[in-house]
Amino acid sequence: MSFNQTSATERAKQDLAQRLGIGEGDIKEVSVSETDFPDMSLGAPVDGEMSAQMISSGWKITLGASGNNYEYRADKYQLRLYNFNGTNYIVVS
Repeated sequence: MSFNQTSATERAKQDLAQRLGIGEGDIKEVSVSETDFPDMSLGAPVDGEMSAQMISSGWKITLGASGNNYEYRADKYQLRLYNFNGTNYIVVS
């Protein structure tokens, strides 16, 4: 799968709705910004993951739901949920 900013944001909304058990309509887009991440794991490695140490350009996506904000990180090839309950998750890779 190849993402652009819009498709990455939509996929993040779907993932968050599923994780929280709410409808996608209950999730708001707080911000989406182009960002350079420090490595190929988008600065959000999962336990035991090794990643290439090279700059990766993508998007930082902040979504809001139920009074909380949630951060997703994406590039053309992957989408990750950052620090959700203290853990990073690979949503699509």
